[in-house]
Amino acid sequence: MTVKRSVVGLVQLLALGLAWFPAAAFSQTESSPPRRPNIVFILADDLGYSDLGCYGGEIPTPHLDRLAANGLRFTQFYNTARCWPSRAALLTGFYPQQVRRDTVAGLPSGSQGVRPGWARLLPEMLKPLGYRSYHSGKWHVDGKPTQNGFDRSYDLTDQNRFFSPQSHLEDDRPLPAVKATDGYYATTAIADHALKCLQDHSQNFASRPFFHYVCFTAPHFPLQAPAADIARHLGKYDQGWESARERRWRRLQELGIIHCSLSALEREVGPPYPFPKAIENLGPGEIDRPLPWSELSEQQRQFQATKMAIHAAMVDRMDREIGRLLEQLKAMQALDNTVIFFASDNGASAEIMVRGDGHDPAAPAGSAATHLCLGPGFSSVANTPFRRHKTWVHEGGISTPLIVHWPAGIPARGDLRHNPGHLIDIVPTVLELVGGRRPETWEGQPVPTPPGTSLVPAFTRDGSVNRADLWWQHEGNRALRVGDWKIVAAGAKADWELYDLAADRAESRNLASSATDRARQLAEIWEKHLQEFTATAKQDLPAGK
Repeated sequence: MTVKRSVVGLVQLLALGLAWFPAAAFSQTESSPPRRPNIVFILADDLGYSDLGCYGGEIPTPHLDRLAANGLRFTQFYNTARCWPSRAALLTGFYPQQVRRDTVAGLPSGSQGVRPGWARLLPEMLKPLGYRSYHSGKWHVDGKPTQNGFDRSYDLTDQNRFFSPQSHLEDDRPLPAVKATDGYYATTAIADHALKCLQDHSQNFASRPFFHYVCFTAPHFPLQAPAADIARHLGKYDQGWESARERRWRRLQELGIIHCSLSALEREVGPPYPFPKAIENLGPGEIDRPLPWSELSEQQRQFQATKMAIHAAMVDRMDREIGRLLEQLKAMQALDNTVIFFASDNGASAEIMVRGDGHDPAAPAGSAATHLCLGPGFSSVANTPFRRHKTWVHEGGISTPLIVHWPAGIPARGDLRHNPGHLIDIVPTVLELVGGRRPETWEGQPVPTPPGTSLVPAFTRDGSVNRADLWWQHEGNRALRVGDWKIVAAGAKADWELYDLAADRAESRNLASSATDRARQLAEIWEKHLQEFTATAKQDLPAGK
């Protein structure tokens, strides 16, 4: 973030008759400084671009819809295509390759990679400003939460069981394994912990601002939900994935969120990783390709429609739990001056596998004894109108909703923002909002310049965010966006594809053969960044690596 951009953003807010932190948001005297806003970041897991009602979906999400109606929706916001790289990007403000949390050739990196010492997390940057920080839910970052700036944490490390996790920690201390008869459900338990932290903050730290990082594991597989939640959605998807995609696409256009064609179902694109024994175990209703609905047997149609109903139930339940968090913020009289962000760590998943306690075909679908995955058919619905899924860096794998709600500081109500953004932008955005800064050195060594850009200028009615480019790499899948032009390749050895996203965000018309110079120029930029980010990742390597 440049000084010029910060000043411009401030001038724009003042021009609208708003103080940087409006008087309505806090109580102060002439000698006291303005109260900094609270920050809540809510992250879903494997949520598709169009799964929310306010993004064209049919799943009821009234609480998130109200946040959108009283705030902003970003239509071109991006993640990294996978869970742990996205969390590293969100909390550090760097691309995950720069901090060794996604694979860098020749370096110890990826899901087991250890961040450089200079790659501090957001709560550590907020602590000098008096913030208390809380974490509830999935972690998936190297190190422990309370050793990385969080004051309280509930770390659900077992993502294979929604009803009876065997591994979870509170404040980094192990908790007893949960029994199937305990009445536990992960989405509710994560919200319960968040509520406990907020209530304690209200009672004991009310004079201090807070940052709360709420990481739901829904709707990641296994598809498991309370039976009553599932019952509300059974039968809604019996017409199949083509019909559901068409309806979502039309609503997205009516809402003004997208203006592109509907991508074709890629009937030969299945899960990113083959698990043929899992397909066999799941029974004759399972298929690993998005074949035309008319070609499926009745058993397959019922099986697939039921899986989507469970996915919908998981999203529905997450929204209900978010509603409880909002009620708590209201009770604390903190809602108006709390900046709430909502996003997903990647697109919906085409994966099909069986983990955890295995899958019992005779058990009720969605119960603790089953292990179902959405698969490529209804994942394509969740990612409407885009191509591909989690792990790919086509738009379906990397596009996420982003809702931003802050009544005291954002004058817009229900507006859309079409400028591109990325999870690497969250740290600079939050730091600008709270008047903080990231350290320029760490233990005497310079901290590299982060790639993110503050989104604060976009919080105004006519503000915009300018950036040079956005870059992706995950498991050989590669992409670069410069302006409205994007190159993308599905695999390390695949040829570059080129798309004009202004006219074709569905990535339906590959222009690589007709605009060869542009494709080559973008490929050169991608390679240049790869070298830059590799050099950054080599800084502060552990001894002997």
